[in-house]
Amino acid sequence: MAPRVLTARDLEDTPDGGEVALPHGALVTDLAREEAERRGISIRFADASEQRRAAPSTGAPARVVAIGADHGGYELKQFLAGHLRDWGYTVLDQGADSVQAVDYPDFAEAVANAVVRGDAALGVVIDSAGIGSAIAANKVPGARAALCYDRATARNSREHNDANVLSLGARLLPAEMAREILAVWLETPFAGGRHLRRVDKIRAIEQRHSK
Repeated sequence: MAPRVLTARDLEDTPDGGEVALPHGALVTDLAREEAERRGISIRFADASEQRRAAPSTGAPARVVAIGADHGGYELKQFLAGHLRDWGYTVLDQGADSVQAVDYPDFAEAVANAVVRGDAALGVVIDSAGIGSAIAANKVPGARAALCYDRATARNSREHNDANVLSLGARLLPAEMAREILAVWLETPFAGGRHLRRVDKIRAIEQRHSK
């Protein structure tokens, strides 16, 4: 089951006094909570064990997320990987395996390669600030890594830029905010339309410089 962000608009078809069931770790906007209270709608969250039992086990690429971090992002990587599994994703862990000092480009490249090869649908890279990992991942042809620091940038990077790699700064974001950013990022589809033309131009730049 995918993570979900419940908005007030999502409650329009729910009858007064009804119930909305959400997956473990889902987000509820402030307006949605107010609307639910006003209309007597209860919001129920599945616990992690229930969701793991219900999660698909096919290992399909669309449900696979590659994740990697250097020593500065190791603890956040472990935290987010746990939430990804609770949300029903298969996690392709690209390291690091401890807080021992390592070099972020190695892990950013590994994640980007996994996404471009098709081993994973999306990727997450983490270091202390997120900047270096984004730069390194974007050197892999076909990777579109976006450094995100709030819900708005997460949503924009997917909706407008079709980002396939999320970069996070572990020392600049509280763990809970990073979780919210990841949830919104995974939940948001690419809008296409005029944005597709612009993403195609990004691909064209990449092709011109790879010759």
